[in-house]
Amino acid sequence: MTSNFLDSYYEASNDRIPYPTQRGRTDTHVCILGGGLAGLSTALGLAERGITDVTLVESQRLGHGASGRNGGFVFGGYSLGNADLLATLGADEARRLYRLTLDAVELIRERTRRYAIDCDLVDQGVILANWFNDPSRLEQPRQLMKQAYGVDWEYIAPGELREQLKTERYYGGLLERNAFHFHPLKYVCGIARAATAAGVTLFERSPVTQLEKKPDGSFVVRTGEGEIHAQHVVFAGGGYARGVHAPVERAVLPIATYVVATQPLGAGLAQAIACESAIYDTRFAFDYYRPLKDTRILWGGRISILDRSPQAIAKLLKADLASVYPQLADAQIDYAWGGLMSYGRHQMAQIGQDDQGIWHAVGFGGHGMAPTTVAGEVLADAIACQRPIPDGFAHFGLDRTYGLAGLVAAQATYTAYQARDAFDARRLNR
Repeated sequence: MTSNFLDSYYEASNDRIPYPTQRGRTDTHVCILGGGLAGLSTALGLAERGITDVTLVESQRLGHGASGRNGGFVFGGYSLGNADLLATLGADEARRLYRLTLDAVELIRERTRRYAIDCDLVDQGVILANWFNDPSRLEQPRQLMKQAYGVDWEYIAPGELREQLKTERYYGGLLERNAFHFHPLKYVCGIARAATAAGVTLFERSPVTQLEKKPDGSFVVRTGEGEIHAQHVVFAGGGYARGVHAPVERAVLPIATYVVATQPLGAGLAQAIACESAIYDTRFAFDYYRPLKDTRILWGGRISILDRSPQAIAKLLKADLASVYPQLADAQIDYAWGGLMSYGRHQMAQIGQDDQGIWHAVGFGGHGMAPTTVAGEVLADAIACQRPIPDGFAHFGLDRTYGLAGLVAAQATYTAYQARDAFDARRLNR
């Protein structure tokens, strides 16, 4: 196993265009804090609606956070489960919010074509593989999606699934055919290029040090080397932003997750994964993985409050991979990295405007590709067209997460669910 983990796979396989550092004074109509997909989608959404006087600032490089580190799955829904969304909002509003994510999946697909974004898009769906020998683990979500959301996830019988995934670990699956997977950092950089071509100004390596509201209702955003004066501010900093705007920051917990990429497997890939779909499983603490075009496997999993080293991540996830595909026990891990997701206390995306008039798009958890695009469209509509934020998002406000206590509680919850998964597997998979 290699110990040379200098970059994530995404960084190593992507050619970046550098953007300048913000210096001096910049005057703009809209200032966006955060260069991930939520911020960039808002910027591009505004430009597509005719507002190009937009400035975005990122403290590191664009896509440095969760948007450029994730598994690359693009499918419907939010980090809050579909059943919980339905129970909280009722049928009509839950369906409305879910439909926004399906529209976002199609918008991402369409933007890759419109802006010629080469992001290794594989339009072969996502498989939910059943970890438990219990058909209800598939039938219940399938019926929920069909009856409540009007979406048909296709059943895959155990034998058919074993032809695609060469493992005895699973007991059938469901295929979400409209979903796809891609290289998220290439997509982020493509959206950035599209935004700049439309007139948006992007700054990198420009950490925000202070956010001030002026008596006239406008804002001053101070950076390390300058300041930005704006009529609107959008906070899209995710799990990495700290010390800028407490009402939003204290409403999310930064939770780590981990990803590795194997060496190219060549013909050996088909001995484990003989399909092009992305895969995750029915446990609460699930694995997620997908085949890459260069015959690697990208494998992710685990949720933790711990910032593990790349070497520790490689060892941990290599063991998870080998437990599902023993035939890959000797596969080398070439890349290993972690990243911080932002989770709300209610596990739902937080999209709206706070009491100080600052727009926000945070709390996407481990399910952010479509919802960050939803946020961009919703906020662009609100700012450019004065359209109200959909009512359903108001149910998921900026509830405090209580810092370290919240992190400890989150870790305890995850550990308890891991134990439940293990108990159920021993009980059912005999």
